[in-house]
Amino acid sequence: MERLQNSIDLAKASWNVLREDKQLAVVPLLSGLSALLVALVFFGPVALIADSGAQGSSKPLMWILGAVGYLAITYVVIFFNAALVWAADCRMRGEQVTLGEAIRAAGERAHVLLPWAVLSATVSLVLRAIEERAGILGRIVGSLVGLAWTLVTFLVLPVLVIEQIGPINAVKRSAELFKRTWGENMIANAGIGLVALVATIAGIVPCVLLIAIGGPIAVLGIVVAVLWVIGVQLVAATLTGIFQTALYRFATAGTAPGFDNDALRNAFQPRRSNGGFGGMFGGGGGGFSGGGFGGPPSSSP
Repeated sequence: MERLQNSIDLAKASWNVLREDKQLAVVPLLSGLSALLVALVFFGPVALIADSGAQGSSKPLMWILGAVGYLAITYVVIFFNAALVWAADCRMRGEQVTLGEAIRAAGERAHVLLPWAVLSATVSLVLRAIEERAGILGRIVGSLVGLAWTLVTFLVLPVLVIEQIGPINAVKRSAELFKRTWGENMIANAGIGLVALVATIAGIVPCVLLIAIGGPIAVLGIVVAVLWVIGVQLVAATLTGIFQTALYRFATAGTAPGFDNDALRNAFQPRRSNGGFGGMFGGGGGGFSGGGFGGPPSSSP
């Protein structure tokens, strides 16, 4: 329960940063709208080709459009997440930042964001292919590898944005930071998910009652429910970006501006027992045999 409470406290700290600069939540909104537009551009023609019954002769074109579309959507999401990370980092350091400045900063980092989008999309497609074609075993292996990849690359985006190194080096750097933080990072990150889930349920229940009434009231209930879910997801996405940035700063400098650093230490103490992910990622000492958050790391960017 103490670890769960720590995760909720970290979500609250992220919320305080968001409350000071509400325009941060606009970034995930732009991300979603842009991704939807890109999806329509690329997957609209794919749907039309499939509906026309000309899949045979046009199948290569469908594959190309699908692959390029998937890459484009991945890049759009990464681009706006990078803008969010940059803006959150500025806000935590007490600097004023505009939405335009955040987007420009992400654009200046396109040379590292695009290769990362290619790598990320490729890994996702490979894992999906394994899950779909290798039966139950493939789904298990794909899920485990996917979870490992998610954990190890959790801090890649802050590394790319702040250190501006290549994607391969960023993965290595994220793995290095992961050694120090992995013990409880899923529990802490789950705090944001837990708050989002509770908020979603709290908003949906009255909407369901409105829908049950029927007529125009039901339409109102559906509209409110959709808007509520979208709003909660936007806030959760923003909080996650803020949290990633704070964790990166703490892992590299031993402090995260605007956060309770004692709570961060308590939430991210590495496991001391063998097994679990320790066995998966580095054997003997637990996790990647990292040193934990006992204090600032020996080196920082």
